[in-house]
Amino acid sequence: MNSPAPRRRFDTRRFRALVIKEFIQVARDPSTFIIAFLLPPFLLFLLGYSVSLDASRVRVALVVEDSSSEAMGLATAFARSAYFDVTPARNVQEVREALVSDKQRGIVVIPQGFGEGVKRGNPPPIQVITDGSQPNTANFLGAYADGVRTAWMAEETGASAPQPPIGVSTRYWYNPGLKSRYFLVPGSIAIVMTMIGTLLTALVVAREWERGTMEAIMATPISMVEFVGSKVLPYFLLGLGSMAMCTVLAIIFFHVPFRGSVLALLAISSAFLMPALGLGLFISAATKNQFVASQIALLSAFLPTFLLSGFLYEIASMPKIIQAITYLVPARYLIPPLQTVFLAGDIWSLILPNIAIMLGFGVGFFYLAFRVTKRTLDQ
Repeated sequence: MNSPAPRRRFDTRRFRALVIKEFIQVARDPSTFIIAFLLPPFLLFLLGYSVSLDASRVRVALVVEDSSSEAMGLATAFARSAYFDVTPARNVQEVREALVSDKQRGIVVIPQGFGEGVKRGNPPPIQVITDGSQPNTANFLGAYADGVRTAWMAEETGASAPQPPIGVSTRYWYNPGLKSRYFLVPGSIAIVMTMIGTLLTALVVAREWERGTMEAIMATPISMVEFVGSKVLPYFLLGLGSMAMCTVLAIIFFHVPFRGSVLALLAISSAFLMPALGLGLFISAATKNQFVASQIALLSAFLPTFLLSGFLYEIASMPKIIQAITYLVPARYLIPPLQTVFLAGDIWSLILPNIAIMLGFGVGFFYLAFRVTKRTLDQ
């Protein structure tokens, strides 16, 4: 009766040789450098500049039906506003088709008799016509058009609006200008790191099977820990390099403030790379085909992260069943600490619980990778 194969112990010298071999393989494979250093800035610029929740320079047509100096003054106030891109028009009928065809987002009408009403102290309301198919822009346009009118009236009459009994002073912490780019760019970094981390390891084991070198590795006395560790370590360092590059780009090109420490950013990045690399390794070991592994990695990493991580859509506004599914998305626990480090600083009471959860996901994915790979490598 054959006795079971002895358990292979971890050997430092053997592990170092495997890591060196993997680094040489990385240096020989240009696709790895494309994924690690060319794809991140491309995706970051694409997401950073294409995704914005700030409605500025909204195209509006301005119809002035009154020829008084007061009406001309209000029209000038609209033209000088940083929130509107104003196109003069003679009447509403002239620009109605432009509103329907989306060439204009709205029509502002200063009515006949506006100047007389201002002189009497009872100005008629201005008319704001918007496209209801885009409710966010419509609400923004209506609110800011009324704001321009109110500010102009206060300046024109020299009196402000009646003060309420209770004064309210609004103060926005961490992002006083309410610039959406300040929290969208860190979220974009999370999207980028999810894709990069998963893709980096999604090909490594599948590549060994396709090239026929897996059988040679199986004949060596390496342990499972040595095999998996040597596959992950080089790509872990590449992932940290990608994160550092994305951070520099966010600060220099997008002018996102960085109020935290490098130590906190390193801890968050390292913790998230564990589930990202673990998922890629599991996919690679399970599929044994580079093309299939890359497709599954993109679908399993990009779509859940983009839709269910809180990057664009607020999780609290989702249906309860979808909110429950978001707990299974590792990037959900990356975006809040990443935004915190950039905008608020090192708030460890928020950062540490998310790091622990990401490490838990990493342990789970690496366990699955071990289980799948055990079928081919004796341990």
